[in-house]
Amino acid sequence: MIVNGLDKEINIKIVYFGPALSGKTTSLKALFNHFGKKDEVFSIENTMGRTLFFDYGIISFQNSEWKLKIHTYSTTGQDFYLVTRPVTLRGIDGLIFVADSQKSVYERNIASWNEVHTYFNEEFIHMPKIVAFNKQDLTEKFNTLTFLNEIKYNIYENIDIKYTIALNGEGILDSFEELLALVFKALYGSVLAPNIENHLIRSR
Repeated sequence: MIVNGLDKEINIKIVYFGPALSGKTTSLKALFNHFGKKDEVFSIENTMGRTLFFDYGIISFQNSEWKLKIHTYSTTGQDFYLVTRPVTLRGIDGLIFVADSQKSVYERNIASWNEVHTYFNEEFIHMPKIVAFNKQDLTEKFNTLTFLNEIKYNIYENIDIKYTIALNGEGILDSFEELLALVFKALYGSVLAPNIENHLIRSR
């Protein structure tokens, strides 16, 4: 998070992370569609429409005093481009882990969670994060409690879980707002944080 008191501007960076085809890009695009910015997502894709490096866009809110800019990314899930993921994660303030809820890809979710944890080590325990169990419209979903137990959910701080259907946007805005609430906790204790959060709510 970068707070520029001179220009009254706050910059936040959040990233959607998860295994390949879990719905990261779809989630990001659904979020931007909610704010009427569906054409403001920039992607680098291959010929099959898969993310090569990252997707990116900015969501901004402005009041009479402050401007809030939320830089929003999704990482590639393809292991061939694994080297790009830690680069995309640099300097983030919060993370939405998009889990593919299908039983058949349970182990890929675990591997992806363990991967992102290794990039931050102990810092990941305290980092604001949401676990979004996506594809809730599909059958044959794994037990979310099993997943949470395996990743040792209870050791983490600043974490919450959500259930999403990225294709129709269900739960996407809720996940985004909850992550921002966790990020803003880092600002509490200053007079600035409540004003920013209240403005964000009014700007919806």
